[in-house]
Amino acid sequence: MVRGDGFWGLQAALDRRDLGPVAGVDEAGRGACAGPLVVAACVLRAGDAARLPELTDSKLLTALARDRVYDRVLARALDYSIVVIGADEVDALGIHVTNIEGMRRAVQGLRQTPGYVLTDGFRVPGLPAPSVPVTKGDRAVACIAAASVLAKVTRDRIMAGLHEEHPDYGFDVHKGYSTAEHTAALAKHGPSKVHRWSYTNVATVAAALGHTPPHQVMLTVAALESMGAAVSATDTSVGKNERFAVESRGGAQTS
Repeated sequence: MVRGDGFWGLQAALDRRDLGPVAGVDEAGRGACAGPLVVAACVLRAGDAARLPELTDSKLLTALARDRVYDRVLARALDYSIVVIGADEVDALGIHVTNIEGMRRAVQGLRQTPGYVLTDGFRVPGLPAPSVPVTKGDRAVACIAAASVLAKVTRDRIMAGLHEEHPDYGFDVHKGYSTAEHTAALAKHGPSKVHRWSYTNVATVAAALGHTPPHQVMLTVAALESMGAAVSATDTSVGKNERFAVESRGGAQTS
């Protein structure tokens, strides 16, 4: 899919008003039940539309196309930051809090504080610059699409590495998402240390098999309701993950 100059319109408008540099932020792996959450922030050069003709939402690209765009974004970007947050932190804080915090870290990891930040889908409080959420931003704004590619390719490569460590689950194929193949492997082998034990499907299997979480877990209300009395099979490190959890810092960052 090739995008035209309109794909760059919002960034260009902000730059013309001296509100740049403009950073786009997006994540990969929010819906997966295994592996890390990866969040990226990216600042693109003005007028780079011709040099990034394939750039769009990473989910709309083939794996080969994503790799090509990934390399071109790294070569052309004015600045970028990629943050990798492990499943243990997702379990401790909950996915929404982790996602928000990851976006903050990604922006803070940029070499220069941006003049404006565009996020995909929802508002992110606590950023060091004014920000606007953009609905389907990875399909509407070039710098968000670039961030989505950086996050997706980074995460896919991590999941391929995790497949080498945990070959029973097929992480190299489904990347930790809840496919039929993954669900069958999870039921057969139980969760691994890189699964998200706070997710309902993982917590339910773990309780049924009598497996104890390898780290602190805050179960969602949905997981508690699904498991019912089976929750007693887990240890005292398991707690209730409220809709709004307390913010925290930590995690790993690469750039």
